[in-house]
Amino acid sequence: MAESRTYDVVVIGGGAIGENVADRAGRTGLSVVLVEGELVGGECSYWACMPSKALLRAGAVLAEAHAVGGAAQAVTGQLDRAAVLARRDTFTHDWDDQSQVDWLDGVGIALVRGQARFDGPRRVVVATDDGDEVTLDARRAVVVATGSEPVIPDVPGLAEVEPWTSRGATSVQDVPVSLAIIGGGVVAVEMATALSDLGAKVTVLVRGERLLPGTEPFAGDAVAASLRALGVDVRFGTEATHAARDEHGVRLDLAGGGQVRAAQVLAATGRRPRTADLGLEVLGLAADGPLRVDGTGQVTDVEQGWLYAAGDVTGRTATTHQGKYDARVTGDAIAHRFGVETADVDGAAPWSRFRTTADDVAVPQVVFTRPEVASVGLTEQAAREAGRVVRSVTVPFSSVAGASVAADGYEGTACLVVDTDRQVVLGATFVGPEVAELLHAATIAVVGEVPVHRLWHAVPAYPTVSEVWLRLLEAYGL
Repeated sequence: MAESRTYDVVVIGGGAIGENVADRAGRTGLSVVLVEGELVGGECSYWACMPSKALLRAGAVLAEAHAVGGAAQAVTGQLDRAAVLARRDTFTHDWDDQSQVDWLDGVGIALVRGQARFDGPRRVVVATDDGDEVTLDARRAVVVATGSEPVIPDVPGLAEVEPWTSRGATSVQDVPVSLAIIGGGVVAVEMATALSDLGAKVTVLVRGERLLPGTEPFAGDAVAASLRALGVDVRFGTEATHAARDEHGVRLDLAGGGQVRAAQVLAATGRRPRTADLGLEVLGLAADGPLRVDGTGQVTDVEQGWLYAAGDVTGRTATTHQGKYDARVTGDAIAHRFGVETADVDGAAPWSRFRTTADDVAVPQVVFTRPEVASVGLTEQAAREAGRVVRSVTVPFSSVAGASVAADGYEGTACLVVDTDRQVVLGATFVGPEVAELLHAATIAVVGEVPVHRLWHAVPAYPTVSEVWLRLLEAYGL
């Protein structure tokens, strides 16, 4: 049965990004409806951030205990695979989204389940799960927050062997005896770590010559060394040319000869914006590809400025936290633009809080391998390619007393990239155990453009790992 409804704002996509847009837009009185075709909470809650980190955490804790004399002698067992998977399931609520639906109800956001497509300006038609259609008309704005989807490499036979994507790896119920991973990015290295911890024999096939190519080179080198120490077979300059499955599992033929056999294969070679089935062509937009937006999230190629987008679908951000930042800005901008009062922050000028400023200069990211890789801002190479005059300083964590207290034989590296014209930090990278907790200080330094001579007066507590800031500034010459 067809049905029509009208709201101020229609948000397509009920993941973390869509939830944040809807929440911010709806706080000040605009009526909002959220459209979701799968689980409310989206990729991060059920197939990405939360389950992957839950899988990784047990191995990290065990490694930390083994690195401290006294604790190491007390911890003699191996990971309990069933317990690790069961704990993962608590974070995904066994892939049940009722708690997220309850939250929507509590804040007054309507929900329509089904697949959305555009039927014209400000009009969205939803094919619901029960076979009906609901037409949603937006008085003010429509927001696309459909995220991204994994890309399966164009390798003959690969699609036919039904490879895992990140979803298959993070929701695994029966850990395979062996796993071949195609790719060398974040998903590849994190899942190589997690599945190796759980007992799989893992092979990683990397087309290039390093892991984590968007980071400082020493970060990828450290992760490669750690994976090999775990027993992972990491192969660089290697490309699969054909895939086939038989009763023994998957066979991957390699360029230059040779094969890799594994019970399962994981394709971890990147993601693309999820826009192909939205009917964007009726709006005069390309049927697939990213939606170009301005600093408020407004899609720049649509007249009258009623269409907005946030998160992975814009091609600007690739992390949940940065996408949620964009979503908060977009939701506030919509509320502000359409006449609903929003409070200024400390007398800020109009619109100053309703435009994104961090997406190009201060995107933080943590790779939860062992060691962790935590980075923000520009690498030295990226800064030079952007025409900045920079100086990079690097110090080992072995120079910090707090690191030796944290773990016996604590190893790692910290790096700052400094703009020598303005004497501010453009980027920072930390590689080592538990360095994720160091990252926000660096993010504040980058976003706040704090001069390094002021950072010199930010005294780190002794003995903590944060003393590495003192060593970095000393290495810079302060």
